[in-house]
Amino acid sequence: MNQWLYLIRFLGTRLALYLAAVIVAYLLAAITATQSVVSSLAGMGVKLDFAERLSMTLSDITGMAPMLLPIIAFGLLIAFMTTALICRYWSQWRVPLYALAGAVALLCVHLALHYLFSITPVAIARTNGGLAVQALAGAVGGLTYVLLSKKFFIITP
Repeated sequence: MNQWLYLIRFLGTRLALYLAAVIVAYLLAAITATQSVVSSLAGMGVKLDFAERLSMTLSDITGMAPMLLPIIAFGLLIAFMTTALICRYWSQWRVPLYALAGAVALLCVHLALHYLFSITPVAIARTNGGLAVQALAGAVGGLTYVLLSKKFFIITP
């Protein structure tokens, strides 16, 4: 019986860590996308105060969730499963590997959608700098996962 409880606890904790990483990556991706649009508006001469910027950001966080959140979750799931297999052999590289996995996941998601379906889910991903910022959001999601997992699990190299 204790084996099952341990397994349920282990899998539940991993799921919670994964969901935390997805939420962090999504929030950063959505916030940076919104601020990119706000910056473009400011470049066109539109004056926006802090309350309007905050309102736009919160609106985009809730508005982009049905489209962008599952895409990010799927990309990070594949990236983290692949990285977990790699870390079985190179466990000393866990932190940089998970950060790299998160960055590559978001980069691949945006590029795949663009090249396969000719769509760009967020405007910021239309430029190289914007893609880099989205990849950085994925990297922070990967770091969130690996650093939280170090807190909840004893990992020996």
